[in-house]
Amino acid sequence: MLAAALLGLLAGAGAWLLGAPPPFVAACWLLASAPQAVMVAVDFLRGLRNGKIGVDLIALLAIVSAAALGEALTAAIIAIMVAGGGALEELAEARARRELSALLSRTPRSAHRIEPDGLHDIATASVQPGDRLLIKPGEAVPVDGRLANAAAVLDEAALTGEPLPVSRAPGEAVRSGVVNAGGPFELLATTTEAAGTYAAVVRLVHAAEAERPPMVRLADIWALWFLGLTVLVAGLAWWATGSATRALAVLVVATPCPMILAAPVALICGVSRAAQRGIIVKGGGVLERLSRAGTVLFDKTGTLTTGTPRLAGVATMEGFARDAVLRLAASLDQHSTHVSAVAIVAAARAAGLTLGAPTEVVEAPGAGLTGRVDGVAVAVGTVELLAMQGLHPPTDGATARLAAGAASASWVAVGGQVAGALLLADHIRPEAPRAVRGLRAAGLDRIVMVTGDRADAAQAVGETLGLDAVFAALDPIGKIAVLRRERAQAATIMVGDGINDAPSLAAADVGIAMGARGAAAAADAADVVLLVDRLDRVVEARTIAQRARFIALQCVLVGMGLSALAMAVAALGYLPPVAGAVLQEVIDVAAILNALRVLVGGNAPAPLTDREAVGRVVADHARLRGLLERMRRTADQLGETGTMPPADLAAINAELNGFLLSHQADEERLVFPELALRLGGRDPLAMLARLHEEIADLAHRFAALVDGLLSPEASAAEADEARRLLYVLDAMVALHIAVEEAALSEVEDLPV
Repeated sequence: MLAAALLGLLAGAGAWLLGAPPPFVAACWLLASAPQAVMVAVDFLRGLRNGKIGVDLIALLAIVSAAALGEALTAAIIAIMVAGGGALEELAEARARRELSALLSRTPRSAHRIEPDGLHDIATASVQPGDRLLIKPGEAVPVDGRLANAAAVLDEAALTGEPLPVSRAPGEAVRSGVVNAGGPFELLATTTEAAGTYAAVVRLVHAAEAERPPMVRLADIWALWFLGLTVLVAGLAWWATGSATRALAVLVVATPCPMILAAPVALICGVSRAAQRGIIVKGGGVLERLSRAGTVLFDKTGTLTTGTPRLAGVATMEGFARDAVLRLAASLDQHSTHVSAVAIVAAARAAGLTLGAPTEVVEAPGAGLTGRVDGVAVAVGTVELLAMQGLHPPTDGATARLAAGAASASWVAVGGQVAGALLLADHIRPEAPRAVRGLRAAGLDRIVMVTGDRADAAQAVGETLGLDAVFAALDPIGKIAVLRRERAQAATIMVGDGINDAPSLAAADVGIAMGARGAAAAADAADVVLLVDRLDRVVEARTIAQRARFIALQCVLVGMGLSALAMAVAALGYLPPVAGAVLQEVIDVAAILNALRVLVGGNAPAPLTDREAVGRVVADHARLRGLLERMRRTADQLGETGTMPPADLAAINAELNGFLLSHQADEERLVFPELALRLGGRDPLAMLARLHEEIADLAHRFAALVDGLLSPEASAAEADEARRLLYVLDAMVALHIAVEEAALSEVEDLPV
C-alpha cells in the first residue's frame, strides 16, 4: 500500500512538473489514494460486522472528503500517511518482538538418538524419557535431561540472557533450548518435548503474542470518543465558516490517532525487553497488572531461600565423634537423590572425609535410609525412621535443642544407638534482601510470606528480610485464603516455584514462577516465568512493566493532546489540509518512536569487562567456603580434645597465606577498580579493602602461631589462641564473601 501510494504521488508530481493537464495530475494522485481508501473501507466494514467501530473511519472520511473537494494531493498524502503509519507500526512491532521471535526460531526440530545399532535422527516429538541422545557442537538441546557421560559447556543466553557460557558437570540437569557451546556430549532425556522447559517457554510466547492488553482495549475506547470529537469539531468548523476545506483539515490532522499505534507497540516492547532479561511475560495485559499491583506474596522454600539445604553442623551424642557420624551418614546417603542426602554427601566430601561403600541399603520413602557401612548398621533420616528401628532420639539436652533449632535435621543411628543429628539449613538467597528493598522502591507497599514451613523457621526468614507479615504452616488452600484477604486491599503478585504454589499463582492478579528449576505446573499456572533463578528478576519485571505502562499512557495522552491542538488550529483556518497531513504524520512517527524507548530504557548494568577475573572470584568463593568448613572443624577439634592436628593446621595455614591472600590481591588489582567506578561514590569498596587488611593481619598472626604449634614444646595457651584465631578468621572471611558478593551482584548475575 505504501509503495503504491508513493508511486502515485511521484507520478502526479512528475506529470505536474512536465506540464501535464491538471485533470491528469489529479487523476494520478487520486489513483494513489484509491487502494488505501478501499483497504480502510474493508477493514472498517469487517470491524463493524464484529461490533467494533474503528478509528480508521476518520482516515476514510478524510480521503473521500479530499477527493470530493478536489484536494487530490491531500488525498494522496493522507493515503501515504495511513499506509506509512501502518508500515511503521509493523516495523516497530517486529523490532519489539525480536526477542520473542528469536526464542521461537530456536525450537529444535530433530534429535540424535543413540541406539544399539548406531545413531538415528528422530523428530523431537518422538523423544521419550530414558532415551540417550547425542548433542553435537552448536546444536540446541531438544528436551530436558541430565548429562550422561561428560561435562558440557552450554550457551544459555536464549533462556537467561547471560552472555557467558556455563559449565555443567556429569549428572547435572540440562534444560531444553540451551545450545552446546563445547564438544559433543550425551544427554539422558528426563522429559518429552512437550513437557520440557523450552516447550513451556514457546507456549508462553504464543500466549504473549495472542493476548490483547487492557491498555490497548482502553485506547480503543478512547479512540471512539476521539472519533466523535473529530466529527463534531469538523462539523462545527464547516457550519461556522461554511468552509468544507476547514472540516477536511480537521479530519486530516486526526488521521490516524497515534494512540492506537503507539500503545500496543509500547506494551509489546515491554514484553520483549523482559524476555531479553530471561523474564517471559504472557502479554501486555500482564505488564499492566504487574505495574499497578500493591502487594507481593512470596513462598519461602526455593523462592526466598535457595531451596537447597546445606549442612550447618553435626550434633552428636556422648561417645560419638562428629567426623565419624558424618562419614557414616554420608556413605549411606550416597544411595539417595533427596536434596538433604545430597547436601550431607557434599559436606562430607568438602571436609575431606573418605566415604565407604554401603550395602544392604533400604529406602523408606519420605523417611530415610537404612543399611550397613563398613559392616556397621547405619540409619539416616527422620524421627519416624529411627522409631521403626526401635530407637528414640532424645527430647531434651544439647543435641535435642540443636536439632529443634535447625531448619531441619536428619537423625543418625549407628550400631543400634542414636549417634546424633545432622543439622541442615536452607539459606536465604544472597540477592533476596536487595530484591525486597528494590520492590519497596518500585512502589510495592506490602510484602508478605506464605509458606507451608514451620512458624519459627518462617518467622526467622521474615524478620531477616523485614517482611510485613509471615503466614506459616499453610497448605495450598490456606495460601489462597491469605491471598484473597490481601486482594481485598490491593492487587496482588504471587511468587513461587513448587507444585503447591500453582493454585496461588493462578489465583493472584499476577503469578510469577521461578521457572529456572521450579515445577512445570507452577510455570504453566503463572503469568510470568523467570528463566533465571534469581529473585531480583522480580524487581526487573516490575520496573519494566511500570516503564512500559508509563510510556504507553504518555503516547496516548500526548498524541491525543497534539492532535486536539492541531484540530483547533485547523478549525480556525491556520492549517491547510496538505500541511495538516504532514504534521499528523510527524505526530504519528514521534508517538511510535517514543513507544520504542521501552526497549532501550532502564537497561540492567553491563557486566564487568574482565569476565575471566569475575569467574575466578566466584570459583574462589566456592573454594573458600570449603576452607571455612575445615577451619571450623579443626577449631572444634582443638577445643574438644586439646590435641594438635599438625597436618590440618599446616594445610589451613597454606590456604590462608597462599590462596586467600593471593585471591584478595587479584581482586584488588583486576576487579575492584572497575567495580568501584560502576558503583559510584567516594570510595564504595572501602569496607572490603578494610576487611582485606584485617584478614591479612589475622592470617599472618595465625602463620606465626602455627610454626610454634607444630613443635613439641607447644603450650595449651598457644592452642587456645590458634582456636580463637580460627573462629575469628571464619567470621571475617564469611563476612568478606557476603559483602563482596553483594557488591558484585549490583552489576553481575552471580550464581545462587
